[in-house]
Amino acid sequence: MAAAAAAAAAASFCGGRRSPPRARVASAANSSRAEVSGRRGSGVVPAVSRRNVLSTVLSASTVLLLGPKQLTLAETTGGTFREYIDTFDGYTFLYPKSWIQVRGAGADIFFRDPFVLDENMSVEISSPSSSKYTSVEDLGPPEKAAEKVLKQYLTEFMSTRLGVRRESNVLSALSKVADDGKLYYEVEVNIKSYASNNELAVMPQDRVQSLEWDRRYLSVLGVENKRLYELRLQTPEQVFMQEEEDLRRVMDSFRVIKAA
Repeated sequence: MAAAAAAAAAASFCGGRRSPPRARVASAANSSRAEVSGRRGSGVVPAVSRRNVLSTVLSASTVLLLGPKQLTLAETTGGTFREYIDTFDGYTFLYPKSWIQVRGAGADIFFRDPFVLDENMSVEISSPSSSKYTSVEDLGPPEKAAEKVLKQYLTEFMSTRLGVRRESNVLSALSKVADDGKLYYEVEVNIKSYASNNELAVMPQDRVQSLEWDRRYLSVLGVENKRLYELRLQTPEQVFMQEEEDLRRVMDSFRVIKAA
């Protein structure tokens, strides 16, 4: 009953125009505990709240027994971020509190900005039956891992349309040891897509390609439970320039943990 009442109250703040991206400037002190998932695919689907809503605190918690698993759900809507913890698959991260979870997107978990639909994040995990990773270094050095990440993106975005051309670059590839003592790779790439609206034109001057999208892709790679984990962030390049601090806060928060 408490969770339902809180959800209804939160829903009353839904809608409205998107406030400026800088309204979401991140602060570690503002990070708030929000979701704990005890099984794959579980978690609270947060309400789409206005970004300039007052810092009204709506909290609710409940405990559900699901077979041998105990699922604890808790939500607090007072900070800039919420935390997502998947103890079943073994990872955790922060995400902007206004982003919504999208089910059936193909990833293990998928969130997106309801105001900028090209801005989203997901987590991909290698198959437990076919992977036996011991460290992210199994991918080679960060530069080699970045090439694999870029190749995977280009494969996923492959188009059969005539007149489509893609330009891509690896912007950075580095390694870091996080506060959990584990090694992670961070990769950033840029992909631009050009297309012609008149590719079947006879004259070459009538087949001019123009930019249709320009995006930044940020990945964090980690290994635990003999599996490779990848946190993916996608954002239009122009939005990245405005929200870089928030997006890097999300990247820095990604951790792989022992699966339950």
